[in-house]
Amino acid sequence: MRTRAGTADMPAPIIDPATLRELRDAAGAEFVNELIATFFEEAPGLLAELRAAWDAGSAERFRRAAHSIKSNASTFGAGQLAAMARRLELGGLAADTAALDALEREYRRAAAALKELSHG
Repeated sequence: MRTRAGTADMPAPIIDPATLRELRDAAGAEFVNELIATFFEEAPGLLAELRAAWDAGSAERFRRAAHSIKSNASTFGAGQLAAMARRLELGGLAADTAALDALEREYRRAAAALKELSHG
């Protein structure tokens, strides 16, 4: 059984090519490239804000940063990154930073895949 998220034999791609293609068709390749560049510029700051909010115990700052990461990731079809950010957004401050560490790793994977797709 095939779903948009992948199959049991083949995991979902890091970046859903159909989502990226639909975005390009709707907005144009040049505008999408600008969005991608903005994502690369803003995401590290959002990740730092997420960690700073956790350090400060600020649930509202934490939620807002996670929400922004989720929204940006969804725009480009980075499903796993969006899902992880959504869990942080809805779950609030965790007892430790394991989920933040995992989110940062997934961001690096998604950014590398997006860079490859945007230049390929």
